[in-house]
Amino acid sequence: MSRKKTRKQFFENIEVLDAGAKGKSIAKAENGKIIFLSNAVPGDVVDIQTLKKRKAYYEGKATAFHKLSPKRAEPVCEHFGTCGGCKWQHMGYEHQLRYKQKEVINNLTRIGHIELPEITPILSSKKQYFYRNKMEFSFSDSRWLTQDEIQSSEELDNKNALGFHIPGMWDKILDINQCHLQANPSNAIRNAVKQFATESGLAFFNTRNQTGFLRTMMIRTSTTGEVMVLIQFFKEDVAKRELLLDYIAKQFPEISSLLFVINEKANDTIYDQKVICYKGKDHIYEEMEGLLFKINAKSFYQTNSDQAYELYKIARNFAGLTGKELVYDLYTGTGTIAQFVAKEAEKVIGVEAVPDAITAAKENAQLNNITNVEFFVGDMKKVFNKEFIAAHGKPDVIITDPPRDGMHKDVVQQILNIAPKKVVYVSCNSATQARDLALMDNMYKVTRTQAVDMFPQTFHVENVVLLERR
Repeated sequence: MSRKKTRKQFFENIEVLDAGAKGKSIAKAENGKIIFLSNAVPGDVVDIQTLKKRKAYYEGKATAFHKLSPKRAEPVCEHFGTCGGCKWQHMGYEHQLRYKQKEVINNLTRIGHIELPEITPILSSKKQYFYRNKMEFSFSDSRWLTQDEIQSSEELDNKNALGFHIPGMWDKILDINQCHLQANPSNAIRNAVKQFATESGLAFFNTRNQTGFLRTMMIRTSTTGEVMVLIQFFKEDVAKRELLLDYIAKQFPEISSLLFVINEKANDTIYDQKVICYKGKDHIYEEMEGLLFKINAKSFYQTNSDQAYELYKIARNFAGLTGKELVYDLYTGTGTIAQFVAKEAEKVIGVEAVPDAITAAKENAQLNNITNVEFFVGDMKKVFNKEFIAAHGKPDVIITDPPRDGMHKDVVQQILNIAPKKVVYVSCNSATQARDLALMDNMYKVTRTQAVDMFPQTFHVENVVLLERR
């Protein structure tokens, strides 16, 4: 039964059928249209208020729950439902895994029209919480208010927040009491900094007005036990800056890298800013199979260290190296995969578009005494050409780990031109991976595929595919 409104509609007693892309659950209206929901679990029976109408589907939310799904779990986080992260906390972990695996298979078969080998079960994460090694928090003087606070007649004397952006609201920050994504001392540092800054009268940032003193805080941890903290200030005030940084250093002596940035521009990205080391080192180290990786404030490193190790082991296993191969590692980043497989290859060539990443890759290779790797910087579709191959050799194996957009069609074509025996494709987006695989299907057969859960409680999933020449 449905009641029509002006443009929105209301549907009663609808069973939620499935989970789809981007964490949305899926129901079907009586008129046959699909409804994407943000707050339900497959198996729930709900009333639905549509919010947007598209040509082929609705977007909506469940307004009443008549039956709760057996797939449900009790969210552990007090911020669940308001915070934009961990959108699947209300679903049991075994069901999260099932829907992630299903999404990968659907993308490869429906988008890529790929004939798949026997499917290996998705690799679960041993840690389902407190698995991230990097978190970024924003300061705000106008925090997101709860409905109770809005309706209350009491005057709110403290609207400071140190937390995460409300989804879709660039100027509203949810104040976080405890985040379940990064292990301590992360929560202790964040809460202590917020309390001390408030008590000391340090002005929190106002994004809309571009005023205030404190902008953001980044915390990085590593499996070696090191901790990095970076405070981003909107303007320089030496006395106030040193007041806060000295407090952090004294309160948390375990911090091995205490950094700051003075950023007066409109956005808060630090990649074009000078990072200054206040105390300790300007870096921390991550370790994997005896290899050390130097990580500075701007470094990219997989944010789940334990699962990154599992992911890289799968990629290396798929490559099946014997010590005689020339390997190309495309989109090498800071060269972690390249160095991880180097001991089983004759030589590894890494290519990456970000100059700072290649600088870090070279430093890490030197640190690890790895002499059979070379790194080159440039736009992949321009650098990775026949002249490059002529200069550095035709690879036996290509490992590629592109960003979410996948590989440029020119890069795919160049791989086909080279025609290595094997291609190992690591992807954080199985939809664009499937698109690229379809372009390679005439020459390559997918012989192995392995999904890896890097981010429990979210809908994100990595997938590794082995392509072998037909």
